[in-house]
Amino acid sequence: MAHPPHLDEHGHVRMVDVGDKAPTDRRAVAEGHITLSREAFDSVMSGDVPKGDVLAVARVAGIQGAKRTAELVPLCHPIPLTGVTVTLTPDPATQTFTCLAEVRTHGRTGVEMEAMAAVSAALLTVYDMVKALDRAPAIEGIRLLEKRGGRSGTWIRES
Repeated sequence: MAHPPHLDEHGHVRMVDVGDKAPTDRRAVAEGHITLSREAFDSVMSGDVPKGDVLAVARVAGIQGAKRTAELVPLCHPIPLTGVTVTLTPDPATQTFTCLAEVRTHGRTGVEMEAMAAVSAALLTVYDMVKALDRAPAIEGIRLLEKRGGRSGTWIRES
């Protein structure tokens, strides 16, 4: 009986060996949301947050999060990324920002974790920058929306 890929023949955790996989173009997209108080949301939108341009800093944090995923998630491979895009879209009606991260590589393993780390880092940065204005921001719904490339091909979330 074969052992699971993250366990060796003795049942010990290991990093999966991807050395025999062919490099292919790979892409992953993830999303998440942060809901703020009306005061904090309006301050972000008007650029009035004392710590600076929240959305610009959050985009950079998301890119950095994607680039450093292997340092944060124990069994992730360090992957050379060919592109990372992080966007934060406001919804004034709900005082929510939706973060979307797209991560690309030409490599031997996928970038799903990097996309979700990008969203997490971006939303945590928004939280950090507005916490003096809002004691209860809510980060929710971090999830993978799609992945493309590799042996398993394309997967797209249906709902």
